[in-house]
Amino acid sequence: MPKVIVENIVASTSFADKLDLDVIAQSLEEAEYEPEQFPGLVYRLSSPKTATLLFRSGKANCTGAKNVEDVRKTINIIADKLKNLNVDVYKNLDIVIQNIVAISDLGTELNLNEVAMGLGLENIEYEPEQFPGLVYRIKDPKVAMLIFGSGKIVCAGARKTEDVSLAVDKLSEELRSLGLIKK
Repeated sequence: MPKVIVENIVASTSFADKLDLDVIAQSLEEAEYEPEQFPGLVYRLSSPKTATLLFRSGKANCTGAKNVEDVRKTINIIADKLKNLNVDVYKNLDIVIQNIVAISDLGTELNLNEVAMGLGLENIEYEPEQFPGLVYRIKDPKVAMLIFGSGKIVCAGARKTEDVSLAVDKLSEELRSLGLIKK
């Protein structure tokens, strides 16, 4: 079973009915807010190393976390800072994981033409003149995998960390059964 390393988790939540981004930007020195450029306020934390986009609607997107616990920590830190600014923050923040991006390595080189044929062209996007990797879409769990000739994989679209491992194991098993990787 190839080792899987989570590189990024994108999650969303709603902090309140509305947020006054001007007040937040003036009150929190870590905040970056340029409404002419982008309608959201960017709030970066160094620990855990994340960036959160806050919107006037009260909604927020957190990115950069490497695990779900760091997402929770980030959301809790921001909620506390907002409360200190007298924002009426919701009691139970519903955190929804939107996307998990992870990497893995099959430990062997692959012939992507053979992989494309073996996995079935209906689930594959492969145009070597356009991009050096092959895109393989798995239905269950619903993820997209970028597979490279080096044997390295990028998995995106998962909503649970277990789904990433499941998808990589499934791919590894399929390639093994097709005789495209040994072990």
